[in-house]
Amino acid sequence: MKTIHTENAPAAIGPYVQAKVTGNLVYTSGQIPIDPKTGNLVEGGIEAQAKQVCENLKAVLEAAGSSLEKVVKTNCYLKDINDFAAFNAIYAEYFTEKPARSCVGGLQIPKGALCEVEVIAEV
Repeated sequence: MKTIHTENAPAAIGPYVQAKVTGNLVYTSGQIPIDPKTGNLVEGGIEAQAKQVCENLKAVLEAAGSSLEKVVKTNCYLKDINDFAAFNAIYAEYFTEKPARSCVGGLQIPKGALCEVEVIAEV
């Protein structure tokens, strides 16, 4: 098993890593909309936060030798399920291969984030 870390995505804020590779799969930890350059949560509502989450996932996957196009499953978490449509609009721009997905809302996400996404992808 290989541990993945990149400076192009936020460092873990707890006792976990950005991702693990085992066999031909990479499992990412949930990414929240933290700007890796500043360490701060991005502002601008669900659209801006969803975009930052996707950029963070893209960076972690690239560090693992994978990409968004190789994602087979996503788990998406929303603070407010009413953000579902706006979240989907950004999500669709990044996950063009339409992986399998679960999405739930009404959750408290670390740092007060509006969304969090974790993925499983081929390496």
